[in-house]
Amino acid sequence: MSLELKSSLRLKLIIGLTSATVLIILFVIVIIFFIYLRRRRRDKKDDEDDIENIEEKLGDEAKEEDLVTFHGGQDLTITDILDAPGEVIGKSNYGTLYKAFLQESNCVRLLRFLRPVCTTRDKDLVDVIQLLGGVRHPCLVPLLGFYAGPRGEKLLVHPFFRRGNLAQFIKDGTAESHKWTLIHSISTGIAKGLDHLHTGLLKPIVHGNLKSKNILLARNSQPCISDFGLHLLLNPTAAQEMLEASAAEGYKAPELIKMKDASEETDIYSFGVILLELLSGKEPVSDNPTPDENFYLPTFMRNAVLDRRISDLYHPDILVSNSSDTEKPVTEECILKFFQLAMACCSPSASLRPTIKEILWKLEEIGR
Repeated sequence: MSLELKSSLRLKLIIGLTSATVLIILFVIVIIFFIYLRRRRRDKKDDEDDIENIEEKLGDEAKEEDLVTFHGGQDLTITDILDAPGEVIGKSNYGTLYKAFLQESNCVRLLRFLRPVCTTRDKDLVDVIQLLGGVRHPCLVPLLGFYAGPRGEKLLVHPFFRRGNLAQFIKDGTAESHKWTLIHSISTGIAKGLDHLHTGLLKPIVHGNLKSKNILLARNSQPCISDFGLHLLLNPTAAQEMLEASAAEGYKAPELIKMKDASEETDIYSFGVILLELLSGKEPVSDNPTPDENFYLPTFMRNAVLDRRISDLYHPDILVSNSSDTEKPVTEECILKFFQLAMACCSPSASLRPTIKEILWKLEEIGR
């Protein structure tokens, strides 16, 4: 065999062995790669399962931690609240009111659900809740508990008042709603509650949405102001919608354009409208407003009082403090002073409105 032929065979053998070796190496690499991927998927699944278990545990803990309770709500649990059968008793653009029976604590509570898209995510939210939850006064509805859900929803828990609200009390027009002492005591109670918000706290609270629907009646018709500071939990858009709804109902002060500008003076204006409601027995919005009344809504309420003699509007025999013969009938002068106070509160100029302390002093003077 020639030398050239031997060299050619040797070269082919080397090339063949090299190719086979390369193929074997590539095959081994592919097998190792698939084993690696399979193991990685398995490890990843195990990690995900572990993370899911941890998140479930943290979620359960977070649910309990996100329920904040205050004085009077120590027995509340998130399970009892979320599982409570409820009846819808009110709706708005920003939330829903429920009358709920809490089975564990065997009591009826008022639950206010705030829609996630309407609530604020402000970093100061915790401070606001602590502020509202710490408010306690006989004429203010207390916050018993607060829950922040995982999707941004918020739930406020309050006592439930079976006697309803002041708006319905006035609308019903019963003999009770025409009793002077009741009108005077309700007015004084609202003023005391408002005084506590404005002057009795380290950080004053502006109500922002004061109206007769937000005055709940307890035993002996004692008024309790609800919804104070609620706008602080809403985002600017939802808070502004609340203001527009208040304007449509006749409670918005003329100078108030944005909810963020609500002040003690705008609360006083709303309080004045409530006094006119009590005195006239009418809602703040006229069915047939004149151009004047579109600008200044209490005008028709004022006319409702002035168009008739006060003694005809409220008969002295009805307007007595109690059925007792020792109580003297109310005088026309008392009702006139009450009316003048209401109109002063509703002054178009915020600087001319009385302060809440001056209102209390005047109500005390009228009641003597």
